[in-house]
Amino acid sequence: MLVAGFPADAFGTNCYVVATAPGEQCVVVDPGIGVIDRLDALLAEHRLHPAAVLLTHGHLDHTFSVTPVCGARGITAYVHPGDREMLADPAKGLSVDLTQMFGGRLPYAEPEDVAELADGMTLTLAGLEITVDHAPGHTGGSVLFRLPGAGSPWEADQVCLSGDVLFAGSIGRTDLPGGSMPTMLTSLRDKILPLADDTVVLPGHGPATTIGRERATNPYLAEVAGMGGARPAAPTRGL
Repeated sequence: MLVAGFPADAFGTNCYVVATAPGEQCVVVDPGIGVIDRLDALLAEHRLHPAAVLLTHGHLDHTFSVTPVCGARGITAYVHPGDREMLADPAKGLSVDLTQMFGGRLPYAEPEDVAELADGMTLTLAGLEITVDHAPGHTGGSVLFRLPGAGSPWEADQVCLSGDVLFAGSIGRTDLPGGSMPTMLTSLRDKILPLADDTVVLPGHGPATTIGRERATNPYLAEVAGMGGARPAAPTRGL
């Protein structure tokens, strides 16, 4: 399996491509702000042909380039219905300050072909079997994408693209519209903690990690697991 990616210049949002091998179809995950040229170069390097775009959630730093990426290839964008409205109006997921930073109402349109994700569904795309876990808290429509890791660069049993649900050492912020710390803690308890320790986590920002490492060191997972210690400060990462 081929997994490659890079951080966008804006907000350091990780954009990933996943394929069974070089020269095959692939899925693109979270094409953010200003990524078109680097994404095209990555696709050319590995001779990949996008079959779909997967969105871990609807925040602008993860979705900015979804319409041009899909439109240039006539492919489908997949998003949870809880965040779909942000594709056409990203301001619905931003604070007033962030909306003003982007210049008021943001004039975007969703891709021509959008498919909605559901908890527990399995997507068969580009020869990959991808399981979807609805994990709200950062946004109402945040999801995890899990797939078998055999043949991946890590030779793990499973790879999890976690978006802004889980980072190395932290979690996504919950203070933007649609966010909720109690809901996030429930998602961590029900969707993250049950995963095997050797699961490789590819987050929406920052470096890769593993569930075992986060179980041992992430203060938010320690809180959910009832391991005691000081209550962690409110998370601040994510748009």
